[in-house]
Amino acid sequence: MPFVTIQVTREGSKPGNDSVTADEKAQLIAGVSQLLLDVLNKPLESTFVVIEEVNTENWGWGGLPVELYRKQRGQKPA
Repeated sequence: MPFVTIQVTREGSKPGNDSVTADEKAQLIAGVSQLLLDVLNKPLESTFVVIEEVNTENWGWGGLPVELYRKQRGQKPA
């Protein structure tokens, strides 16, 4: 029985959103489940998917909090 955890920053994928939408989460769950069925022949009903949204202040990258890393690299938030 596969158990998949997806972690995303709580920033949203569309401008103005502060989190991933319910529809986007449903698409992630369906897509990951289908991939496990297609590649490993794991039945949809035995696949568990958990989506965890993480505040950016709890996310690190390159040894720094993600916001500081992005500022140093000149990157804009997603």
